[in-house]
Amino acid sequence: MKIFKPLLYTLALIVFIYVFQYGWRAFPIISGYSAKDVCSCVFVAGRDAQNVIDNELNNFPLSVGTVTVNAADSSVTSTVFGLAKRKAVYRKGLGCTLLVETDEREFRNRKIKTFQPKKINTDTVPWPQGDKLDTALLINPSKIYQAIAPAFVETEIEKVKQKRTRAVVVVYDGKIVAEKYADGFDKNSKHIGWSMTKSITNALVGILVRQGKLKTDAPAPIEAWRNDERKNITITDLLHMSSGLKWNENYSGPSGATNMLFKKKNMGEYAAEAPLKFKPGEVFEYSSGTTNIISHIIRQTVGDEAYYQFPYRELFSKIGMNSIVLEPDAGGTFVGSSYSFATARDFARFGLLFLNDGVWNNERILPEGWVKYSTTPTSGAHRGEYGAQWWTNAGEKNNPSNRTYPDVPSDSFQADGFEGQYVFVIPSKKLVVVRLGLTKSSNFDMNQLVANIIAALTK
Repeated sequence: MKIFKPLLYTLALIVFIYVFQYGWRAFPIISGYSAKDVCSCVFVAGRDAQNVIDNELNNFPLSVGTVTVNAADSSVTSTVFGLAKRKAVYRKGLGCTLLVETDEREFRNRKIKTFQPKKINTDTVPWPQGDKLDTALLINPSKIYQAIAPAFVETEIEKVKQKRTRAVVVVYDGKIVAEKYADGFDKNSKHIGWSMTKSITNALVGILVRQGKLKTDAPAPIEAWRNDERKNITITDLLHMSSGLKWNENYSGPSGATNMLFKKKNMGEYAAEAPLKFKPGEVFEYSSGTTNIISHIIRQTVGDEAYYQFPYRELFSKIGMNSIVLEPDAGGTFVGSSYSFATARDFARFGLLFLNDGVWNNERILPEGWVKYSTTPTSGAHRGEYGAQWWTNAGEKNNPSNRTYPDVPSDSFQADGFEGQYVFVIPSKKLVVVRLGLTKSSNFDMNQLVANIIAALTK
């Protein structure tokens, strides 16, 4: 018994130290996520704060945090058991930014020239440039609505696995043939794109390639890489997530991805510090860090004077994506991996741009061949399904019989985001399908939704 007690105390001490160390690393991530997400949902998307807390933060471990919204200074503060205080601040035209490794006063006093869009009533402008829809549809929309209705049906038995679909928009042959929204949401509601933002980052690179300012086969212009083995990493390697950089894309606890998003001021610079693990171009490894390196490259290529207008002037305003907001990190670089907010119609417009091979109103926005380049899997890609910041449905080793969405044509490609955000582009069907929601499990069947829509269109 005398020996047992010291062993028990030692074991308890070890457990306490482990829990303390884990909490020390994890609590700032929990509070940082909560502050940033609530800030954006309230001040960018215009939602009720309590509704956001009750829905976005209702699962463990996010539920252990305490969130305070300050409408007076457009900020949100979050703590975990009173510890790890984090604050996110809203700025008009820039959305919300988590204040990490930066002084709030200096941050608020920064002079940034944001894009000033022309004030237009989009309801008077025909789709797709505006929101005035053509009522003379060539098909019976009731069939499409029957196809999308199950996406909004919940069962009380499986509350934990609820779909929580918030928006579905179907664009066929360039026209919106159906759209449906959950209670509390409509065509003007902004939703977070999460990793669909990666596909937007792809488009921004494409524009710079068309302008002759970047070359995909050239070494990535990262100064810190010039004198070591990382100098051979190309922009194509980064876009295809085959850079070879060591990375841990794990959101269940502290990792490269969560440390970057919730603890670092300059996310792209942090990700660029990673050492080389594999030879560039040979191994696919999904990495939000790689996308933020690309975002950093875009900023240094464009220059700070024009950087904050660039996406809006060269892409969004041209294709009518007037609602979208890209949010920067505390260092001022857009978080190209994750932080975009837009309406479902605007995400549909983005899909339509890629369906039309990068051309809008007879103007080439993306380089000729860019869509094919972006949606062609590389040899090192995961199951042969990843292109350049777009997922494809090519199947394992480009085998159409073994693909993620077996009932969807193999030529489809997808922008895919956390908690069930999707933009499906299916060229062979002249179809774009947008689905946005808050599915906190893998319960949503996107394969079935898209297959049902295709079946309704072909009957």
